[in-house]
Amino acid sequence: MNGKVRGALLALLFLIPLVAIVQPASAAAPPSVKLSKSQAGAGGSITVTGEEWRPRALLMILICGQSVPSTSVRGGTNSCANADGRAVTTDAEGHFSRKLPVAEPPVPCPCVVHVATVQGRKAEADAIFQVAGHAVEPLPAEPTGGRLSVLTDTRLDGSSGLLTWFGAPPARTLVFTVGNVGTSAIKNPVFQVGTSHGVFAPQWEEQQWRGTIQPGRKARIELPVELAAGAHGGYTVSLKYGGKVMAEQPWGVGRPWGVTLFWILVCLVVPAALFRVGMAVVDRVRPRQTARRRGFRLPEAALRIPGLKPREEARHASSSPSTLPWFTPDNDPGTAGRLSAPHDDSPTSRTSPATPTRKGPP
Repeated sequence: MNGKVRGALLALLFLIPLVAIVQPASAAAPPSVKLSKSQAGAGGSITVTGEEWRPRALLMILICGQSVPSTSVRGGTNSCANADGRAVTTDAEGHFSRKLPVAEPPVPCPCVVHVATVQGRKAEADAIFQVAGHAVEPLPAEPTGGRLSVLTDTRLDGSSGLLTWFGAPPARTLVFTVGNVGTSAIKNPVFQVGTSHGVFAPQWEEQQWRGTIQPGRKARIELPVELAAGAHGGYTVSLKYGGKVMAEQPWGVGRPWGVTLFWILVCLVVPAALFRVGMAVVDRVRPRQTARRRGFRLPEAALRIPGLKPREEARHASSSPSTLPWFTPDNDPGTAGRLSAPHDDSPTSRTSPATPTRKGPP
C-alpha cells in the first residue's frame, strides 16, 4: 500500500510541471476587439476596446468598407477612412480603450472596425460595424482560375552602403515565395509594393514579375524596394496582389549621419575661409603707411635737420670711436710731426744739439 501511494505521489510530481507548461500555451488567445455600439452615423463616435494584444504595442484603428471579420481588408487601407483613424498603445497586459469618430469609408459596406499592429509582429482583428446611412453592396466575387498565396514569410535582403549614410535613397529587395492554389496558370502577375512610414497609409507602386506559375506550383519572387532620399525611421513594406494585402515586412532605416557631419563641417570651414579672404582683401586695399605703423619711420625732411639722426645712424655712431669723420690719425696736423720718424733736422734728433724752439714770429 505504501508503495502505491509513493508511486502516485511521484506521478503527481512529474505531472504538475507538465500542467504548468501546457496551461499557458492553451490559455493564449488571439487578439480581440469589442465596440460600444454596433451602429452609428457619420459624425458620431464609438469606444473601441481590445484584449490579448502584445504589451506596449502601437495599434491603428480604422473603419473599413467591403470587408467582413476574420478576413483581410479587401483593397487594403485604400478601403478605409484613413483620415479619421486613431492610434493607440496597449498597456502592460495587452489591453486598450480608444474613442473613435465615425466616418464613411470610401467604398460601400459591409463595414468593420479594423485594428492592426503598426510595427513588429503582425496582428490584426476586426469587429462588425454598420455606418448608418452609408451604401451597402454585396462583396465582389472571388476571382476564379489562378490564385496566388504567400507560402513563406517575406524578408528584405540587402544593406545600406556609404552613400546611404550621406543621404542616398535606401534600397532593399523584397523576397517571398508564392504558390498557385488555383486551377489555371498565372502569367506575368502584377504585384503592388507599398511603403508606409509610421501610421500613414502606404504609397503603392505596381511591379510586374516576368514568368508563369502553373497550378500547384510555387515560385520565388524578388521585387526591388526603394525609399526617398534621406529617409529614416520605422517603415513598413506591404505586398498586395489582386486587391488583397498578402504580406507586410517592417524596415528600420538608420539616420543619415553623414549629412549632419557635412553641415557641421560647412558651418566651421566656410566662416574660416571667409575670414581669411576678408583679411587678405584688407591687407591689399589699406594704405602702405598703415601697414608700417608697427615700425615708425621719420620723414625725409626730418633727416636733414642738423643734430637729428635716425635711429640706425645714431646706433652706429654710438658703437664707433668718437673721431671726426674728416680727420684720421695719419693726417691730423697736430700729430703729424710727433708721429713721423726722427731725422737730422728734427729738433729731437740725438745727433744735433738741442736748440730751443721759437714760437710765433721772430
